[in-house]
Amino acid sequence: MELEVYNIKGAKTDRKVTLDDTIFGIEPNDHAIYLDVKQHMANKRQGTHDSLEKSTVSGSTKKLKKQKGTGGARAGSIKNPLYRGGARVFGPHPRDYNFKLNKKLKKLARKSAFSYKLKDNGILVMEDFSLEIPKTKDFIEILKNFKLTGQKALLVMSNTDVNVLLSARNLKKVKIIRASDLNTYEILDAKIMLITESSVKEIEKIHQN
Repeated sequence: MELEVYNIKGAKTDRKVTLDDTIFGIEPNDHAIYLDVKQHMANKRQGTHDSLEKSTVSGSTKKLKKQKGTGGARAGSIKNPLYRGGARVFGPHPRDYNFKLNKKLKKLARKSAFSYKLKDNGILVMEDFSLEIPKTKDFIEILKNFKLTGQKALLVMSNTDVNVLLSARNLKKVKIIRASDLNTYEILDAKIMLITESSVKEIEKIHQN
């Protein structure tokens, strides 16, 4: 499929880019996407949650009342989970949520995400550019030219330009990422992907079978 190449002013140039159908035009695999996004979210979890069980919660170990003759249930410790301020039963403890997926599945998931994005007209190709100085106002102007103000946008570059990165870092709904660092979650999370010309070639090189 061919896409027009735009300049930073949002105007069409006289160039077109042909996207590889084996990457941007496959039949999406929803289960591969699910697994890849699940792994991405799981790997971001800190897993530092902890809870106090009977052996760790503070409290007296003195028996509260005699075993028999009170007419009530037996009670051996103030740390009993049934009491207010007592321990927690089978509570969470620090753990690692990371799990692995094979490379072929992750590649399939990204291809599926690209295909969904292209079907939804969510991919724009723009010429390679850089900024002379880091200035958020200049980057906002680029977004205005593409009518992306206030929308979730993902700018994919072959090599991250420091001035471009600094210009966009205060914009909550804009993310800049290198083509080699693309992941399924970021692709699907953005409403529009702005891909530079050089990034298209790099994406195709990475995802070729």
